[in-house]
Amino acid sequence: MYYQSNQKIKVILMNDRKQQVIAKAHQLFVEKGFQSTSIIDILEYSGISKGTFYNYFSSKNELLIAIFTSLGKKIEQERNHLLIGQDPADIEVFIGQLELHMAFNKRNKLLTLFEEVFVSNDPALKQFLKRMQIMHLSWIYHRFLDIFGKNKQPYLLDCAVMFTGMLHHNIHYHFLAHEMDSSLKHVIRFTVERVVKMVDEVESSGDQLLDPEILSKWLPECNKAGLVVEKKLYHIVSALKKHMNEGADQLEHFELLDFIQEEVIHSKTPRKFLIKSALATLREISDDVWQPDLQKLEEIIEDFLSVKSNI
Repeated sequence: MYYQSNQKIKVILMNDRKQQVIAKAHQLFVEKGFQSTSIIDILEYSGISKGTFYNYFSSKNELLIAIFTSLGKKIEQERNHLLIGQDPADIEVFIGQLELHMAFNKRNKLLTLFEEVFVSNDPALKQFLKRMQIMHLSWIYHRFLDIFGKNKQPYLLDCAVMFTGMLHHNIHYHFLAHEMDSSLKHVIRFTVERVVKMVDEVESSGDQLLDPEILSKWLPECNKAGLVVEKKLYHIVSALKKHMNEGADQLEHFELLDFIQEEVIHSKTPRKFLIKSALATLREISDDVWQPDLQKLEEIIEDFLSVKSNI
């Protein structure tokens, strides 16, 4: 009991401190610029030692990647949250997700950080950014599958590529003409309405540039089985949070669930002993209402780690 409680505290504190450093560095990179910010600046602004920094990150570049990864997880969670209880084929839900995504990018000054990477000569950073772009394209493609159906699947990656380019340029030139106070939702809706007709036109032509199977080559870790299990994991964590929505220990429970979800999905080498420790703590403090969902959570984690190990 004491060991598990001690492990739980270590898990939460380690995750909290690392997230604080990521948040502080994000502020610094936006204010001063990535290239102009030194590791010493980050240490002073975050109030951590050099040893602690290098315990979390091997370099400033790895820290920037951690910022992108952290923000990517947040927007993914927010987008998925809009799907709860909704019909995935509802195009209004898709428009809402896109609006949320664009507002999130603007709020977190992501374009500023992207520009820093574009002008850098670091191949690892550029490769990571390319991977982020492909992951976003993959998300658009899978949402098109939800909306337009599997009978149009052969043409949906081409349509996702065209839609992504159209949306980017429509937003850029619309705001150039009408200033930044113009309605983002109007631009998104206009572009989505164009793509609805475009999908039918591309299907009727029978032409195909990109086979959707190429996504498995570009993103081998995002295979179909992994995506299905990841979605199940997200929904069971959301269900558990609803059960835990009351009580003095709510924040502590949420932190444990967030840690488990992050470690399982996003870590290249998930630390199974920490995951087991967090699950054991949740089992200890859970009441009878949570038990079925906790059991499902453990089974889903086992499935997900099995899929991940076979990639």
